[in-house]
Amino acid sequence: MFEHKKKLLHPVKVERPNPQYAVLMQEQLGGCNGEVKAAMQYLSQSFRAKDPVFKDLFLDIGTEELSHMEMVAETINLLNGGDVDYKKVDAGEIETMVTFGLNPALVNSSGNPWTADYVTVTGDLAADLLADIASEQRAKVVYEYLYRQIDDKYVKETIMFLLEREEAHNALFCEALNKITDDGSNKSFGMSEDSRLYFDLSKPGRYFDDPDPKAPKMANAKDSKSTKSKAKKK
Repeated sequence: MFEHKKKLLHPVKVERPNPQYAVLMQEQLGGCNGEVKAAMQYLSQSFRAKDPVFKDLFLDIGTEELSHMEMVAETINLLNGGDVDYKKVDAGEIETMVTFGLNPALVNSSGNPWTADYVTVTGDLAADLLADIASEQRAKVVYEYLYRQIDDKYVKETIMFLLEREEAHNALFCEALNKITDDGSNKSFGMSEDSRLYFDLSKPGRYFDDPDPKAPKMANAKDSKSTKSKAKKK
């Protein structure tokens, strides 16, 4: 069950309309590294997550990403200004001026519609967490590019907040990955000699030794939880 609060997660405003920059911001609304993608990916991963520790993490972060979606949409809304005028957009999608009536739409900066193809869900906890770490890293990169191309101090404040929240999510997913061992695709981690070979096929030059992968040594989250429970009982 979801409950919506009309107050944004973080205040959003702009110094002045900037329809061309609104086009760039569309990438973080309906793009492959945007907020809709992140929300749908993490919420979808929660559907079959059996361990409540990880299910809760997917739900918490996925729900927050919906709040980020609102912030990005409101930023785009303010940047688009008060009336349609395609002459103010020199590059990128112009559907906002032609089809959407300035409404922030689920398209990227080129006007391509959002698609569920952006979402990674494997049912394997390790694979999903690695995908989530990569997703957050890519989102950070896009926000950094956006930050460097705008002088509006209020827009920069919004982007910085979102960028720092992506950093927080990245750290949480990394922590979650470190909690699992012998789970899903981690079960065969470095079990054969084939996994310890380096094929030096780009010559000349070799800068890495033979790999030596090992299964993570951290305790499984479920085991850690039960261990703590036993400790409390004692």
